[in-house]
Amino acid sequence: MTRPAFTEQLRRAQAQADSLLCVGLDPEPAKFPLPWRDDPARIFDFCAAIVDATRDLVLAFKPQIAYFAAHRAEDQLERLVAHIRRAAPQVPVILDAKRGDIGATAGMYAREAFERYGADALTVSPFMGFDSIEPYLQWPERGLFLLCRTSNPGGSDLQAQRLAGGELLFEHIARLAAGPWNLHGQLGLVVGATYPEELARVRELAPTLPLLVPGVGAQGGDAQATVRAAWRADAPIVVNSSRAVLYASAGADFAAAARAAAEGTRVQLNAARGVN
Repeated sequence: MTRPAFTEQLRRAQAQADSLLCVGLDPEPAKFPLPWRDDPARIFDFCAAIVDATRDLVLAFKPQIAYFAAHRAEDQLERLVAHIRRAAPQVPVILDAKRGDIGATAGMYAREAFERYGADALTVSPFMGFDSIEPYLQWPERGLFLLCRTSNPGGSDLQAQRLAGGELLFEHIARLAAGPWNLHGQLGLVVGATYPEELARVRELAPTLPLLVPGVGAQGGDAQATVRAAWRADAPIVVNSSRAVLYASAGADFAAAARAAAEGTRVQLNAARGVN
């Protein structure tokens, strides 16, 4: 069955779960509960348990490919996406890979994300310009989140540099994504919760684009400040929390603790947008 366009999936998932929360799936076997600890063969089991515990609380899941590839667990990632399709068919999957290449290579990355793993959206780097975006547009029903103003301190090394025309680089990326690059309405932006003023500026420049907002939870981003800066009724925001949910407990109750942490964050986000 053909899935709806990605932005429509986000809107439906947000409405169904009454949620802005995305749970990031960054499995670290060293943090798994006993008796799974330090066992990469249990990556699927751990992530599937998190999915099952939180599937009605989220508008997206975001597996980070490096945590699977580092353990030769790409097959487990394929199984995980298939599991999400069965257990939570209404929840889109954002593959966090931050790909950044051009031409045929970018086309292969697109096939990897959209055909092999079946992701609904992908994170990409726009550093090489529109050439690094165009190959992904051959999948018009899939989404792309372009790195714009990232949550890490070193992001300022480039993203906060002022261009000859007076704009900061991240502002220029936001304008391009909201304008000439967004040929099929597929594009969104990655903007960190750790920079709420810049987040508000991106929302001003890209008033209707979906925003993927990492940095809430373990990285210190404030949920209420994030929503105040970026929330618009007609523009989805996808607020990601990974470690604070995944590793809420190191015991046998890890899935129940993950659910409680996800529900707590969901409530905070909804309160910030005036929803009980």
